[in-house]
Amino acid sequence: MHVKIIAGVDEVGRGPLAGPVVAAAVILRENQVIPGLRDSKKLSENKRAYFYDNIIENALCVSIAQATVIEIDKLNILNASLLSMQRAIYGLAMEPDLVLVDGNQVPQTPYPTKAIVGGDDTELAISAASVIAKVTRDRMMINLGEQFSGYGFEKNKGYGTQQHMQSLRELGVTPHHRLSFSPVRRFIELHAEAKDPQQA
Repeated sequence: MHVKIIAGVDEVGRGPLAGPVVAAAVILRENQVIPGLRDSKKLSENKRAYFYDNIIENALCVSIAQATVIEIDKLNILNASLLSMQRAIYGLAMEPDLVLVDGNQVPQTPYPTKAIVGGDDTELAISAASVIAKVTRDRMMINLGEQFSGYGFEKNKGYGTQQHMQSLRELGVTPHHRLSFSPVRRFIELHAEAKDPQQA
């Protein structure tokens, strides 16, 4: 079978203590070249923004999806990540002949699907999806940082930095924290004990 339409898929946000996990699926034009594009983690913020605009303008198709904090707590982070990728694939306006997914596990889809470890640095379509997902999630977290000042979401993007942990200790959890993640759960327990010492 001659593969014509390839969708690259990647997600970001498995590790943070707050915020959704975000996935993107991207179908590039045949023979499309984007010099310098690679895994979003290896690009500067400015480079990611540049490539984001380039991909949005020139790709055949881009789909962005997420799994919420509630879904992460309910399903666990792995299953929520797969769900976000599945949603991104189903959101494509074109049907791909082949789906390439970064990592070693793939979501259920009606299309031929292949997992590629390190694919975000070797497959152009996955690199594109990596950038789209990363920039989208970072912008979400910057917005959350404006709504919930004090946690530094605009800088830490929800990851468990020292400042973020200190804010959790002092301010408690927000509706955007992942309650199933052990550092967050520990702060909830500590707050409960502080309120009701007899329960300790």
